[in-house]
Amino acid sequence: MQTKQLGNSELHITPIGFGAWAIGGSGWAFGWGEQDDQESITAINGALDLGVNWIDTAAVYGLGHSEEVVAKALKGRSNRPYIFTKCSLIWDEKGKIGNSLKADSVRGEVEASLRRLEIETIDLYQIHWPKPDSDIEEGWTTLAKLKDEGKVRYIGVSNFNVEQLKRIQEIAPVTSLQPPYSLVKRDVDKEILPFCKENNIGVIVYSPMQSGLLTGKMTPERVANFPDDDWRKKSDEFQEPRLSRNLKLVEVLQRIGQQYDRSPGEVAIAWTLNNPAVTAAIVGGRNSKQVEGIIGAGEFRLNQQELDEIGTFLRENP
Repeated sequence: MQTKQLGNSELHITPIGFGAWAIGGSGWAFGWGEQDDQESITAINGALDLGVNWIDTAAVYGLGHSEEVVAKALKGRSNRPYIFTKCSLIWDEKGKIGNSLKADSVRGEVEASLRRLEIETIDLYQIHWPKPDSDIEEGWTTLAKLKDEGKVRYIGVSNFNVEQLKRIQEIAPVTSLQPPYSLVKRDVDKEILPFCKENNIGVIVYSPMQSGLLTGKMTPERVANFPDDDWRKKSDEFQEPRLSRNLKLVEVLQRIGQQYDRSPGEVAIAWTLNNPAVTAAIVGGRNSKQVEGIIGAGEFRLNQQELDEIGTFLRENP
C-alpha cells in the first residue's frame, strides 16, 4: 500500500490502520462483547502481513486490555508497526470511566500505556476526548512536555472541534486529529476537515464503516441478537428508523463493490479516503477473516460516477 505523510510528522502511514477498540473485549462500558485474544493476535498479525503499518489503540479499550493484546501480538515481529494510543479516559477499581486532563493524571497514563505496550516511546499520543473542556490546555501542555522528554514522538487529539484545535495550537503544533467520519456520520465535512487541511493537521478517521453497520454483514436479526454487553445495542444508528435506512445504503455500496469484487465495507472506507483532508482510516478487525474482507480498501478508489450515485442516495435519504 502507498503511504501518506501524517500532518507535520515524519510518519508515513498506510491508508488504513488496524483499530484495536473491539479487541479490548467485554466487561467495560463500551465493549463489543466477548473476544478471543488469540483471534485478536491473529487478526493484528494478518493486517500487518498484508501491509498495514500502524495500530491505533487506547488505554481505555478493555480498561488496558487492548494495549496488552497489541503487545502480545507484536512479540517477535522484526517489522514493528507505528503504535498510536490515547489518554484522558480513566477508570476506578470498579471500572467506572471518568475524564481527566490534569498533568499528573496524563503522566500516570503515559507510563501505564508504555508498560502495557512494552515499548519505550509511543509514536503518536492523543487526547481521547476534550473533557473537561476547561483542562484541555493543561492536558495539551503536558503532551508537549512528554514529546520533549522523548516518551512520545508526536502528539494529536481526538474528537476536538475547530475552536478547541485553535486553543491548543497556541501551545504546540497539532500533528493529527481523529474524528468520527463515515457515510452515516458526516458532520466533520463542514468545518473540521477543511480547517485541518488548511493547517496541515493530519486526519485519521475512525468508524468509517460505522462500527460494522456498513460491512454488508449486518441484518436486523443480528442487531436484535447483539449481546447485552455490546454497546451498539443501544446506538441510534442500529435502531429503527435509522437501521432500515442505513441498510438501504449498504445495498448501494454492495452494487458498486460487486463490479470490483469489493465488499460494501471497502466501498464505505474508500468513500472516506476520497476526501482530500483525510490521511487514513482506522479499520477494526476481530479476526483474520474480517481483516481480509476490508484490507482492499487501502488501494480501492471510487470514480466520480460512483461518488455521485452515493451522493444521490444521501440527499434523497437524509
